[in-house]
Parts: sequence; structure tokens; C-alpha cells
Amino acid sequence: MSIDSFKAKSTLEVDGKEYEIYRLDAVPGTEKLPFSLKILAENLLRTEDGANVTAEQIQALANWDASADPEHEIQFTPARVVMQDFTGVPCVVDLATMREAVTDLGGNPDLINPLNPAELVIDHSVQIDVFGTQNAFRRNVEIEYDRNRERYQFLRWGQTAFDNFKVVPPGTGIVHQVNIEYLARVTMAQENDGVLQAYPDTCVGTDSHTTMVNGLGVLGWGVGGIEAEAAMLGQPVSMLIPRVVGFKLTGEIPAGSTATDVVLTITQMLREHGVVGKFVEFYGEGVGAVPLANRATIGNMSPEFGSTAAIFPIDDVTLDYLRLTGRSEEQIALVEAYSKEQGLWHDPSAEVEYSEYLELDLSTVVPSIAGPKRPQDRIVLSESKEKFREVLPAYVSEDDDDKIDSSLEATFPASDPVAPGSDDEHPAPSIEQVPNRVHKPSAVTLADGTQTELDHGSVAIASITSCTNTSNPSVMMAAAILARNANAKGLKPKPWVKTSMAPGSQVVTDYYEKAGLWPDLEALGFHLVGYGCTTCIGNSGPLPEEVSQVVHDEDLAVVSVLSGNRNFEGRINPDVKMNYLASPPLVIAYALAGTMDFDFASEPLGTDHDGEDVYLSDIWPDAAEVQETIDESVNRDMFETSYADVFRGDEHWQSLETPEGSTFEWDEESTYVRKPPYFEAMTMELEPVEDISGARVLAKLGDSVTTDHISPAGAIKWDSPAGQYLSSHGIDRRDFNSYGSRRGNHEVMIRGTFANIRLRNQLLDGVEGGYTKNFLTGEQDSIYDASQAYQEAGIPLVVLAGSEYGSGSSRDWAAKGTALLGVKAVITTSFERIHRSNLIGMGVLPLQFPEGEDADSLGLDGSETFDISGVSVLNEGRTPKTVKVTATKQDRTTVEFDARVRIDTPGEADYFRNGGILQYVLRNLAK
Repeated sequence: MSIDSFKAKSTLEVDGKEYEIYRLDAVPGTEKLPFSLKILAENLLRTEDGANVTAEQIQALANWDASADPEHEIQFTPARVVMQDFTGVPCVVDLATMREAVTDLGGNPDLINPLNPAELVIDHSVQIDVFGTQNAFRRNVEIEYDRNRERYQFLRWGQTAFDNFKVVPPGTGIVHQVNIEYLARVTMAQENDGVLQAYPDTCVGTDSHTTMVNGLGVLGWGVGGIEAEAAMLGQPVSMLIPRVVGFKLTGEIPAGSTATDVVLTITQMLREHGVVGKFVEFYGEGVGAVPLANRATIGNMSPEFGSTAAIFPIDDVTLDYLRLTGRSEEQIALVEAYSKEQGLWHDPSAEVEYSEYLELDLSTVVPSIAGPKRPQDRIVLSESKEKFREVLPAYVSEDDDDKIDSSLEATFPASDPVAPGSDDEHPAPSIEQVPNRVHKPSAVTLADGTQTELDHGSVAIASITSCTNTSNPSVMMAAAILARNANAKGLKPKPWVKTSMAPGSQVVTDYYEKAGLWPDLEALGFHLVGYGCTTCIGNSGPLPEEVSQVVHDEDLAVVSVLSGNRNFEGRINPDVKMNYLASPPLVIAYALAGTMDFDFASEPLGTDHDGEDVYLSDIWPDAAEVQETIDESVNRDMFETSYADVFRGDEHWQSLETPEGSTFEWDEESTYVRKPPYFEAMTMELEPVEDISGARVLAKLGDSVTTDHISPAGAIKWDSPAGQYLSSHGIDRRDFNSYGSRRGNHEVMIRGTFANIRLRNQLLDGVEGGYTKNFLTGEQDSIYDASQAYQEAGIPLVVLAGSEYGSGSSRDWAAKGTALLGVKAVITTSFERIHRSNLIGMGVLPLQFPEGEDADSLGLDGSETFDISGVSVLNEGRTPKTVKVTATKQDRTTVEFDARVRIDTPGEADYFRNGGILQYVLRNLAK
């Protein structure tokens, strides 16, 4: 029950219906706040209870100092939670386990229910096993259900067992596209204690790209599954009032550039500026000219900037989109009336102060791609060939000299032992020295008998995929029209390219059919393969065997080009070393080129029916034609039809046998869903927090280690600890599925932690993958086996790392796996927001090296034994700003430093004292 210290409770009448609201103008100062902070202010007013949310928090927000560093903690209560199945399955597993645990603690299991709407969209499980054929979609769905039957049965049980929990079945769309097209309310209308309340739609999601909904003016962001579970159970999200970066957009996107190019430019700008932990808010006269689909594309990439959210205000563009996507006129009227009443309607003339300012003239945006391993590494398309050649040597093995094209000899004769500018007596040839080809081509015979050649830089995968772009008709229609133009010229993708089209919702299929463009896409191999994340999440499926074989035999650095948001190492496909993000039309263009070693301006894509050279400029779609086709082909009826019965599912979903009962009957033989050990031997009394003594280093890692490095989502190697576990349980290698799909089984996920094939553990020289030095034996060991040995010996573990540790997906298993490996502390140069929070949620201590220092500057090589003192101060109800770390080397000399404790709020301290956020929630519910 709200206390309402500011007498903000009031009513709003819309079309004859009365809603209770909490007026922002009741608190002086809120009128000057940025849009995003106004939403937080309303949230506090409505949820003020004198305990979690206080009048002091509300006043601190009203008095927000734009220039100050964050220091005031608030408790934000999201209106709803959205999930996808990779992260959603472990959430439901944990909820099912909590029902049993709360019973053991003497509580009521029925208390374990989402208190606010929780919606899960199954979109991460479909893989591209079949491609390039008319039946690809049907076959991939059949394979998906065969692989994931146990998980899907479990989710159907959850939909019946838990109140306030809904599941969008497979084959519907990608969670974030479904969110903006159907689930998002913009303004909530919800009964609370018998009173109909109106308030801003806000959400947290178990996927970092939850920020896509920011394009609709809905404040939301990605959290770990652990934090999402707590939010579902009524726990507010503890946060500091953030700095807000004002980003002004002016001008219009020029012909030849796309929304993808805009978002890659913004990503580079904001990552360089530094927005980790901040809100980004778009403002100014130019905002009204930005289409909703482009707003959503920009909001989607917020995790790639590093910001918590990247939000657009509510205006007529928002209402037009709600109308297009089939929302009711009653809902649209409520959104408009409420937003205007509360000062949430976009007013470009309003005076708003931001913490920092940036500006982009959209007319300066040029065609771009990003890669080969980070979204922020933007490359101007006209320089892509040159930039590819610059980075390729880092992906070519040192013994590749004998495979380099003999044209090198013409440049540097054998009598010339050292290339100009080289200090190396026997240098590996630089790609810049290769005048024609990048490598001696390797012959391959494809399954259909086609004889061809593969090379470094060959495009092995060209995939239109991911919520970022498949939600945007401007780039999707541009891709289809480019395909039509290419098909008319007789162009075809190179035969070794694995092509695929995975839309974010069925609406895309509808407007392609209405525009008559599917035949042209299919003529180029871009058949429908599924509605899901596919390639962007690592579900690209295997390369054709003959292609995979030559890539392995010749150690080729082949590439993927995808219209996604993530291109981290080892994520897309285990055979592919280099990954590039591009707009959907450029994905098709690279499929036609067949190689990254290509200059679109000067090299033809092929010849037409008359033998004339065809360049990209000859087939690039006209912007006016793209818009005209959209206007003629995209309509409200499509959205209403696609979402008419969205929770029902197809015949596959309907025919699943579903367990019944309020508690789940665990199957001891299951390799997908197992009861996790988090609450074993848990008591109502807190165990004291202890200092860390005698810890060894499990892994010493560099900068930009992502959650993909820590907990991969993709393929499970047959000889890895996880692969060996599955084999020992009778699972054939072809049925291993992915780490993402097996997140309901902690036994697989522990073994998969730090198992990314591109992980570089600096405790070992020149070794990639999930390996470490076991200091008990002095030998190389798998990280999992070493951790088991350390835990049996009672030795705690630490991880050392560089900057931006834990960037990327909001992956709870990156923290869960770390904790279950016996890691007690992670010491880094800096953390990304979500992973730091998740570590605390699992009882792992996040520490940072002193400012300006890192492991190398302190002389730490990872062989030391670590003692960390001062942690036990937490037992006194205080959170230390620093703790003392003593690293003892093998010669008994020591390195001492004060590490900064990254437990940033009192709420986080409570979670850590309880051993984790779920234990904290359980104890409170049991009481």
C-alpha cells in the first residue's frame, strides 16, 4: 500500500473510464527531469512504502543533479518481466526449486508466483540445420521440437503451474520484436487492490536487448535471470540514480545508407564516449522524424554502447506504430492522455538538463559494417577490404607461410629474408604485402558436385537474422528489393555460402508475400529457416561437411556476415573465426561477393545475361521505392492476424504431453532439466561472510572478456567436459544441442563455464579454449576438472581479468557457473553492469584493481596465492569501500593492494550477506 507522502494520488478520465494515477507535478522539480527519470519518479511515487521506497528517494530524484556522479540509491519496481527461453528455462527451474525450498523452510509454496506479468517467448532454440530449400522452415521446426521436447514440456508445465506467467510458443518470433509489436503496453492499465491504475509500462528482461522496447518510450533493460526472478517475486531492482546522456539527432539518413549504418555509427560514438551504467536519451527537433522501427533498432543496440537504456520519448510516431501493430483504440487513447497529463509527451521546446551531450547529423552517416569481433568496431564499407587485410594476420596461424600465394615471391624474392619494416628474421607475411589473393586457394568439392575453392576471408555464412534489423521494414524491404534486382541480372551467391533468412516475426513473411518478393529471395538462397535469433545467438547450425572439413584441414580464417547485434569470438559458428555485422541488403551483397576481401566500388559482383559487369551500385535499392513498397505492403491486418492467438502455438506445441501439479516432478535421467543445488542445506539463519584465504587463480584473462567467453551459448564440443558428460549419459554427439538450450541442467553448464573455444587464459601460453594450469599438479587441465580438484582440496578460487569484464549478453549462467566452480572473487579493471550485479546475486565478490592498475602492472602472473581481508566487515551491516588483497608469490614475496569493492548499493550488500539474491528472497518469503 502506497504511503503517498506527496499527496500525488489522483484520477484521470479517458473516454469515460476512470484511472487512478500518481501525478508527477505533485513533486516540484520533476518537471525538469529527463523523460527516463520522470518514469522512475512516477514509479517511486506509486510504490512508496516507507521501507523499500521512501520519500527521501523521491526527493533525491526530484533534486537530481545532472552533473554529479551517481550516489543516491533507489528501488525500481518494473511493471513486468520478459524472458526468452535460453535464460527463461533456468528462471522457471529456479522458481520450481524455490517452491520446494520454501516448503523446507516452513513457508507456503504457493507464494512462489510472479506478482507482475511475466511473459516468455521461445525464440533462442531454433537452429539452421536445413537451409536453401523450400522445406527449410518445416524441417528446422521438426528438429527443434525433437531436440527440445523436454524443455518445452517443462515450460508448458510452468505456464499452467504459475499464475501471471505466459509462454509464446516456438515459431512465433523473436522476444524483442514480439515485445514491441504485441506485448508492450506503453501505458499500463492494471487493477491493484480493486482499483484500476494507469502508470508507465516498464520492464526488465532476461536478455540484454530488452532495451529495444526503449524505442516505444518504454523504460526497460536487460538483467540477469537471477535478478529477473527476484523482480517476478516482487523484489524491486536496486539501482543508483544514473547519469543521463542527451543524444541529439538532426538531419535525415542519406540515400545509400540504412538504419543499420546509423546504429553502428551511434554504437561507435557512444562506446568511445563512455556510457556504461548511464541512460541515453534521444531528444530535439529531429526525434519526430525518426521512424519507430529505427528508434527500436537504435534502442536494441544499447548493450553494445554499454548503456543501461537508450530511450526515445512518446509522441505521435509512437501512437502511429501502436495503431499499425493492432493495439486497441482504447489503449492508444490511454497512452496519449496519460503521457500528456504526466509530462511524458515529447516536447522538443522543453528545457531539460542532461549530464552529458552528444549529437549526430544523420546526413553524415555512410554505409558501414562492424567486426571482426566487436559491434563497436565500425568499418566504413568503402574501406572494408583494406581493413580486413589489416586484421587477417591475427587470424592466420604462424605456420601458414607455405600456403601463401606465390605472388608474394614477386614482391619479396626469396633472397630478401626480411620484409621492409619488419624486425622479425622470418616474418609471417602481412596481408598488406599480398597484391592479389590473400591465400593459396584450397579446393573443395561441394555435395552437389560443384568444384570450387575456399580462401581466407571466404564468406561461409550470410544470414539475415536477429531482432535488431528484422524488426525494421526499411532494411528488410531493402534486402528483398536488392535480391529482386540481383536476380533480374542473373546474379547468384557463391556456392560455398550458407544463406538464411530468419525473420523476427511472422509479419515479415506476410509483407514479403504481399510485395511478391519471396521468389527473388529464394532464388538467391535466402529461404525462410525459422522465426528466431538463429545465427546471432550462435544457432547458425553446422557448415556443410565438405566446407567444414577444408576449413579445418587448411586452418582457413573464413567469415560470417549477419544482420545481428553480436559478433563476439566463438559465438556465431565454431568453424568461423571472423564475424561481421551488416545491414540485411549488405548481407545479400556479401553472399554474392563470396568474400570479405572485396571492394564493392571497384569490383563487380558478377555479370548479367549480356555478359556485362554488375556492381553493387547497379542493384542497390532506391530509397523511395523501398518506402513505397512498405506503404503498399505493410498494414494493420497483418499484425492483428499474426498475434490473434499468440499463446496457443502450432500443432507441435499443442500435442506436447504436459506434466501437472504445483511442484515439478524432476526426472533423474533428464539431461535438459535438473534440480539445481543452490538451496541445499540452506537455513533461515545467515552464515557469516568470511575473508578469503589461500585462494588460487582459476583463470587470468585480458580485456573485453564477454559473457559469451564465460558461458558460451553455442555448440558443445564432443571432447569438452560438457560433451563427455552428455556422452556418459547416452547422448549421441549429433544430439548435444547447444549450451543455451541446456541451461536447465547445471551439470552441463558448470562444465561449460569458461569453455568458449576462443577463451585465452593467460596462465597458459598459446592455448585457446576452456583450459587452465592446475597448480596442484603443475599441469594443464580443463577449467572444470581443475576446479573440482581445488574444491575437493578446500581451496577457494579467484579470477583475474581486465577491462569491460562481462560485457555482452545478460547471461545469468556466466555468474552461476562462476559460483559453482568455487570462485569466491573476481578481480578486474572494470565490470559491465549486468554481470557485476549477477555475480553479487550468486554470492561472488566483485573487486576492482586500484585506479590505473591491473594485474600486469602489479606484477601478477596468476601463479600467486591470494588472501583477501576486510570482507567480513559486511557482517556488521557495513559495506567496505576497499578490501586488502595480498598476493604471495612462489618465492614468498608479496604484492599488496587495496581492491575496490563493487557492491554498490545497500540492497546488493543484503543479497551478498545472504549468499545470493534468491536466498535473500526465499528467507523473506519463508518468514
